[in-house]
This record gives sequence, C-alpha cells and structure tokens, in this order.
Amino acid sequence: MKSKKTDQFVEVMDTTLRDGEQTPGVAFTPAEKLEIARLLLTRVKVDRLEIASARVSEGEKEAVRAILAWAEHRGCLEQMEILGFVDNHASVDWIKSVGGKVINMLAKGSEEHCRVQLKKTPARHFDDVAAEIEYAHSQGLMVNLYLEDWSNGMRNSFGYVYEFLNRIKELPVERVMLPDTLGVLEPTEVTTYIEWLYRGFPHLRLDFHGHNDYGVVTANSLAAVRAGVNGIHTTINGLGERTGNQPLAQLAVCVNDMTGRRIRVVEKELQHASEMVQSISGKRCAWNMPVVGADVFTQTCGVHADGDKKGNLYANRLLPERFGRHRNYALGKLSGKASIDQNLETLGLDLDPEVRKKVLQEVIRLGDKKKSVSPSDLPFIIAGVLHTPLESRLKVTDFEVSTRYNALPKARVAVEMDGRQVESTATGDGGYDAFVKALRKCLKQFELTMPRLLDYEVRIPPGGKTDALVEATITWDTKGKSLVTTGIDSDQLVAAVLATEKMLNLVVPR
Repeated sequence: MKSKKTDQFVEVMDTTLRDGEQTPGVAFTPAEKLEIARLLLTRVKVDRLEIASARVSEGEKEAVRAILAWAEHRGCLEQMEILGFVDNHASVDWIKSVGGKVINMLAKGSEEHCRVQLKKTPARHFDDVAAEIEYAHSQGLMVNLYLEDWSNGMRNSFGYVYEFLNRIKELPVERVMLPDTLGVLEPTEVTTYIEWLYRGFPHLRLDFHGHNDYGVVTANSLAAVRAGVNGIHTTINGLGERTGNQPLAQLAVCVNDMTGRRIRVVEKELQHASEMVQSISGKRCAWNMPVVGADVFTQTCGVHADGDKKGNLYANRLLPERFGRHRNYALGKLSGKASIDQNLETLGLDLDPEVRKKVLQEVIRLGDKKKSVSPSDLPFIIAGVLHTPLESRLKVTDFEVSTRYNALPKARVAVEMDGRQVESTATGDGGYDAFVKALRKCLKQFELTMPRLLDYEVRIPPGGKTDALVEATITWDTKGKSLVTTGIDSDQLVAAVLATEKMLNLVVPR
C-alpha cells in the first residue's frame, strides 16, 4: 500500500449506483445503472465507480454483469468497485462470479460497532478481516477496506483503529476508506484524525467518505483533501440515505478553486449528469443547490443586474458558462431598469425609455402579486403596455377536449396562420397530451415542428379554491436551448394552451 499523499490530483470514487441507491424511494433498473455508469466514466470522467453491493438480488447481478462487460470492453475493469462483506468468502465468490476485479470490503471502524453489532472481540474481527483479505487476493481481486463508523472510532476508540490498521498494514490492501458513517464530524476533527493516521502509517492510501447530516459534508471533504487524502467519495446531487452523501459538483468546484489540488472531472458535464440522475431517480434538486440548482445563476435584485452590466461586479469564479449554462436576470418586484435592459438585450428588443419605464412598472405590479415574470413573458407585457395586440403569426382559434371514464381523451384543435386555418383531431393519455398531438398535426400542415417539452408545472395559490387562477409553466427545448412560457387562467388546460401558444409565436419565424 503506497501513499500518494502529495498527488496534485484527488481521485473521485462516485458511489451513486451503490450508496446513492440507498436514497429512500430510489431503485435503478439494470439499464439505468449501465446508462449512469457510462455517463460518469466517459463524459464526466470520474476516476472510479462503486457500482453495487454483492449478494443483493438477481437484478443487481444482472446490472453488475452488464456494467462489467462494458467496462472490460473499454479496458477499465479495475475502475469498477463492488461493496462486499466479511462473510466467509460469499461476497468474494459473488464478485468473482460476475467478473469483478475490485472488492470494497466493509469492516468495523469503531469498537462499539465491533462488539455490539458483530458481538466479537476486536482481535477476532481483525483476524476475520485479514483472512477475508487474503482470500480475496488469492482469487485475483484488488481489495479496498472500508472502516465503517470510522469517525466515531477515532473519537471514542482510537486504540481500536490503530490496532486494526497495524494488523492489516502488511496485507494486500490498496486503499483504506474512511467513512463518516453518521455524518457527525466537523472540519477540524477531520484534519486532526487524518493527521493522526498519517503519523502512525505514513504510507497509507486513504479515501474519505462523508455524509451530510449536519450540512458540512463539503467542508469536511475539503479538510480531508487539504490533509492529503488520495480520494473522496461522491454521489450525483448528493444522493444517499438520510441527508445524503458528498455532492460531486460541489466537491469539484471547491477543490479546483480553493486548494492547490485538482479534480479531473469535466465541469461542463456536471449539469447534464445532475439532470439525468434527477430524471432517472425521480429526486429533484433544490432550486438553490450549488452549481446544478435551477436558479443558482439567476440574479433577482436590480442592483446586481446594474453592477453586472457595468462591470461584472456581482460575478464570482462560478461563472455559468463554466458549466455550459447562462446567467439569467429574474423579473419581479425587485427588478430595476438594469434587469429589464439585460432581458431586452437577450431578446434583441430595443424600446424607448418611456416604454421601458412602463414595462418595469408592469413587471413590478405583477411581482407584487407573487407572479414570477419570465423573459418570454416580456413581449406580451410590452404589447399590453403599448395597448396593441402582440403580433402573432399563429393562433389557436378554437379547441375542444373531451374526457370520460375508461376512455382515451379526445381533442379537436383549430389553428390559424397567415390567414389560413386548419383543424385536426387526436387522442392522448391525458387532456393536454391529446391537445398537443392534435396541434402537432395542425403544425405539420404548415411544415412546422413542435419543440420538445422538457418540464410541465402547474401552480395554484396555497389553499386556493376550485375557481382559483392556475399558472401553467412549461419548459421547452428549442434547438438545444431552454425556453420557458407561462399561461394563466382559471382552467388548468386553458392555461397550458396559452403557454403553448406563447411558445409557438416565439419560435415561429417572423
């Protein structure tokens, strides 16, 4: 076991497919696991993956075999790791049977876990682990050793941890992995404990595995990096049980920007990875989650927009372009002239100063009603301010949707463009789906293609009555860029239709 404590690069071992799958309500299919593994290794370029736990299920075995077959074809089999146990060789045999080359062996890193959970003396546990390591090595497996509950072991039974490491230091162990299993550490403790280990065992190759129970997991990982560990364990979006694991995106930017060391991941792929895992797992990120949250590159305050316009005064090193994103300037009651100007410039619109003033007043009025105004709404606000109808080439002149129990909804849609009116009908899995399918048929007659729908959100006021206004916000993919449009009506379907019509008039050539 040779330490590379002075390495410039910090290894990332991503465990989304193992520890991340312990998130309540998350279970990946074999096909989903393979897709995530491909993404993380080939596009995000993490160094290693923990892809599964041994002996879980037949489905897990199928997924592991598929991933390992793909990895063998790419020549990266030793980057695929599987959690295994000290279980009289059962895990080792399972991993070997599926074609694995690396076992992350789970042992007890605190005396309390050893005596209470295993009901063994430390000496007996150390002997069992040593025998399992030697057997795994004899079967051609590389061994990394997890010290479960290591953080409490260091706090309450350092002698136990020291004896354990002394027992295995001459055994064929590649890495010792240090889990803060219950997320109880703070940065100064992390630094102190890792320094203790290096003093006693300077040649150890160490990984740190943090949990976020107190909300300081990134600070702890950063402390571990500065203390010299070789690797950090992460998950996409911080997936994991309870409060989750170390989020990959936050680790990457903190190490790259705040230490003298580097992480190899491709930063421009972090957003794509986040969105893909959100979609597959069904677990959405908080809107303000650093780096990957939906609103983290949105400025709301008009003073900030003014400062950015005059000299990027409110920008830091986390520029949105670094992650393949763009800065937005939100419109609402806190907007100022600069916020309006930034959005008008993005839309390629130029207005007289008096019109701009009235548009700002209308944006603030809508913001006071707690309505967020998107840049796509600006042309409609401007049209209202000018007391002239928005120039629309395309109009949904009529539509009818009927639904009944145990029958597919039906829709009839009439569309007018440049004085020509067409009509189509369709069925769908829901009222809006039927509407969209009929609309696509209409657009086809005008040789137009419907953009892909990315997200559909409906909001009503908290505690709203059945006749309350409904806000339908739809996100579209228009030539690789996101476009958000909103419709408001007391009828949810009408609100969605209005949002759709807005989108069409923004993308249809003038």
